[in-house]
Amino acid sequence: MCSMRLAIWHEQAVDGGCCRATSRPWQTVYWWFRRFVRRLVFRTIHDITLMLDRERAEGEQSPTAAVMENQSIKAPAAEKRGFDAGKKVVGRKMHIAVDTDGRLLMVNLTAADISDSAGAQAIIAAVRKRWPWLKHPFAEGAYDRTRLMDAATYQDFVLEIIRRSDKELGLKVLPERWVVERTFGWTTRWKRLIRDYEQRIDVSEAMIHVALGSLMLRNIVHP
Repeated sequence: MCSMRLAIWHEQAVDGGCCRATSRPWQTVYWWFRRFVRRLVFRTIHDITLMLDRERAEGEQSPTAAVMENQSIKAPAAEKRGFDAGKKVVGRKMHIAVDTDGRLLMVNLTAADISDSAGAQAIIAAVRKRWPWLKHPFAEGAYDRTRLMDAATYQDFVLEIIRRSDKELGLKVLPERWVVERTFGWTTRWKRLIRDYEQRIDVSEAMIHVALGSLMLRNIVHP
């Protein structure tokens, strides 16, 4: 079964100073969870929260720039996995686009053997349907591929490749790109996202939206 397995759901109520708990079968909880996933409830809540957080911090709800990156993660229970030869990881690859402060704009989960540029093409093709004012994506050198550049040009994007200089030794913080690495760091603060424990891709995406959406909610409530 999917790892969204909640053995018991406790509802706490105070009655005369005593705490009373009523349980719900995990099948009932999961049925509602899957219904919310199919209706894109978690993604919708995440996107609305993102706009509120952007308006609070920057005054503009819709972003005009984005940063694309990917991360290969182990997925022991996934229905479809792949082997990332570069990272030596068997699992899934998480392709994401974030705004210039690291808020998640779109995620595309694939098998780990899918190339970086192929995963980014799906983001380029779909991201403007959710964020129509997006114009200027940034990406690393691995995304400098003809098909991706042509797809970006066709969608009227100005894709800028940020390269690391071979002349500079040691760790170098690259402009714009460090924010997406911070986003990956935020996800790994959630124990459930250290690895991809889900069988289904749509459930994995929902977990990512729940995690990063709750982080933005915390920022809004406690600025």
